[in-house]
Amino acid sequence: MIGGTAETVAASRPARDWQRLSAGSGTKGPRLHDWCYVELADLSAGEYGGDEHEVWTRGLLIRRHVTDGALAFFSTWCPAGTPITTLVAVEGHRWSIEDSFETAKNELGLDHNETRSWHGWHRHVSLVMLAFAMMASIRHKANATIGTPKKTLPPRRLSAGRSRKFGA
Repeated sequence: MIGGTAETVAASRPARDWQRLSAGSGTKGPRLHDWCYVELADLSAGEYGGDEHEVWTRGLLIRRHVTDGALAFFSTWCPAGTPITTLVAVEGHRWSIEDSFETAKNELGLDHNETRSWHGWHRHVSLVMLAFAMMASIRHKANATIGTPKKTLPPRRLSAGRSRKFGA
């Protein structure tokens, strides 16, 4: 049985439970950390609107920084037997989601609303997220065209005589 704080659980895990995995590519290459996953409780998915025969588990995903040993903890809710590589990959997407929200705040004013009702807030957020999606699509297309070689125009024929503009 596992009990106590997340720090206590992390400290009790033997070295064989830790795996060095990448949470995705960063600006300096793979984002490597040591990871450990502990299943805490199995629950029937039927209790939560899923298939009655499917077993899901609550778990604790622990990330340990390679150089300084700093710990981060993530609560999980997934089908029993989900591999740790999948959980790490999902956690790795958190960074891009947070970055997207930060961009939407800074560039499009996601956090600049003074709504007095749920409807007003919903309209503001929907409009900002639509603008963000359009911006991301345009940025993606613009970045894709940068890498493609440009078509070269055929050489221009030079006229031996005067141009029409100056011919009269």
